[in-house]
Amino acid sequence: MDKTYKRHLITTALPYANGPVHIGHLAGVYVPADIYVRYMRMRKRDVLFIGGSDEHGVPITLRARKEGVSPQDIVDRYHKIIKNAFENFGITFDIYSRTTSKTHFETASEFFKTLYDKGEFIQKTTKQYFDEKENQFLADRYIIGTCPKCGFEEAYGDQCEKCGSSLSPEELINPNSTISGNHPILKETTHWYLPLDKYEDELRQWILEDHKEWKPNVYGQCKSWIDGGLHPRAVSRDLNWGVPVPIEGVDDKVLYVWFDAPIGYISATKELTPEWEKYWKSDDSRLIHFIGKDNIVFHCIVFPSMLKHEGSYILPDNVPANEFLNLEGNKISTSKNWAVWLHEYLEDFPGKQDVLRYVLTANAPETKDNDFTWKDFQARNNNELVAILGNFINRSLVLTHKYFDGKVPAAEKWGEQEEAIIQQVNACKLGIEKNLEQFKFREALKNLMNIARIGNKYLTESEPWKLIKTDESRVKGILNVCLQLSAHLAHLGEAFLPFTMKKLREYLNISEAMWLEEDNFQLLQEGAEINKPGLLFEKIEDKQVQLQLDKLEATKQSNQAEAMETEPVKEACSFDDFMKMDIRVAQIETAEKVAKTKKLLKLTLNIGSEIRTVVSGIAEYYKPEDIIGMQVLYLANLAPKKLRGIDSEGMVLMAKEPDGRLRFVSPIEPVRNGSGVS
Repeated sequence: MDKTYKRHLITTALPYANGPVHIGHLAGVYVPADIYVRYMRMRKRDVLFIGGSDEHGVPITLRARKEGVSPQDIVDRYHKIIKNAFENFGITFDIYSRTTSKTHFETASEFFKTLYDKGEFIQKTTKQYFDEKENQFLADRYIIGTCPKCGFEEAYGDQCEKCGSSLSPEELINPNSTISGNHPILKETTHWYLPLDKYEDELRQWILEDHKEWKPNVYGQCKSWIDGGLHPRAVSRDLNWGVPVPIEGVDDKVLYVWFDAPIGYISATKELTPEWEKYWKSDDSRLIHFIGKDNIVFHCIVFPSMLKHEGSYILPDNVPANEFLNLEGNKISTSKNWAVWLHEYLEDFPGKQDVLRYVLTANAPETKDNDFTWKDFQARNNNELVAILGNFINRSLVLTHKYFDGKVPAAEKWGEQEEAIIQQVNACKLGIEKNLEQFKFREALKNLMNIARIGNKYLTESEPWKLIKTDESRVKGILNVCLQLSAHLAHLGEAFLPFTMKKLREYLNISEAMWLEEDNFQLLQEGAEINKPGLLFEKIEDKQVQLQLDKLEATKQSNQAEAMETEPVKEACSFDDFMKMDIRVAQIETAEKVAKTKKLLKLTLNIGSEIRTVVSGIAEYYKPEDIIGMQVLYLANLAPKKLRGIDSEGMVLMAKEPDGRLRFVSPIEPVRNGSGVS
């Protein structure tokens, strides 16, 4: 950061209010943003932290349709869940607003009108997919088909969730409406477009020349978009849920969600402070967007173009986007419930907010997609938080109470070893500061944990529990060092582990966290009293992890069952053809496995007038002794066929479940054997 700024405006991507927040959101956006903001506040900088719910996306209307409720019902429900979860997790927004607010409608409309009046939009009539059965144009997410790039058969009209490619509906192979299931037609409609192609040169200069310091993943994606050629992007849609297009005579269109949502940052700031313009329109204010990689193009190319051509706003100085976090080897998916939901985590692991903050930061997908596993979660808690950080603090404070009545001892008999530790800690502090300024949160966390590692090593090697018998003065110096290290952790760790460090400051009688600007090692005065400590962290047991793995396995099984589609209806046959089939009720008299086979059972059936023998491939679904006496449906006039040397006289009719299992079709009430089915 070369320029000195008076104010700092930090925004986070607005989560869709169609479901709760999950660990992918946290790792990609909210944990790093909160760490950065807490750090900035400790530096006494003027900073605003802006968040809110995106309540106008098509996913909202999809969920509302699925549940048979209104979109407003959906956003009201999930906005509350998301907001409460953030608060309980310790994400310290100055405001968490929503895009259904009156202020937002006014702000978004005004922004659109300004660009419209300046002639920035182009109006185009194009053909878009239309569902004739539902009598409505289809937003991109209402269209599903085969991805032209990877062949995935359930790609959306705007993106393939399997390969991640951005798509347009016209690119899909065999597109279908997700509402009716019908194949949509192309129909003319008129919309307004932001002419990104006209802004290509200025964007190339602003991003590729003026912001080479941006993260490589952000810079690279922007360069790819620009080098590939930019195209006009629609700012309106044919929907009835959203901010109405503020043009007289237009009453059936709303602002496209990508245009609408980022303006939510502005409207939220308006709600927060009457001085909002100082943060949005002053050259000495710095704007930073924390987002995931799927939002890079909107926050680096589209929204800046909107801001610049509106004419009165500053542009983002940095967009530290992260990559994706996967879960147990698979992509996190809200629609498939494949996620660790924040509100459920807080219920399952009460008081362990900082454990998740730590794991998500240590494993943050800063440069590439990373994978969250419950085993890694457990290992990092037990082997790092408990065994390193918690162990060092506990030993230091317990020994102080044991030997010196809970008072900070004098710094006696310090030598080269202690001077080396002071230098190492100063280097760690500078590393934390440098890495946070550069949005390298994983490295900053390593610097913090290194202080605990330095303390553990020093304490173990010094062995004050042995020296106390022969050299109390030396033990005073050792524990003084350990307590000073503990105080450094209590301050420097505030941004990363706020709940834990608040507890640690209470143990050390430190009133509040501050950033350690000076190379002042002795933060605790000789003779200062410290309180008796408790455990900062507890071990996570195998059974706790297994419960989470079992929950995911149940989700996986449910998804697999849902994914098995019902077989399509076969081609029509005539009534005469159907009447040729002689289907009767039969009773199973005997059943036995066919030798040297895994799937075949030999059945004898009583069809009233005679006994028939049938070979059926149902051995993996039924035991012979369990089906004797059952009444089943039997196709009596199917030509006999020899199977494994047995004449099979007809066929028992079965129903196939979605997971492939076969089940008998039986009369609800007992029926005379041989009765015909018609």
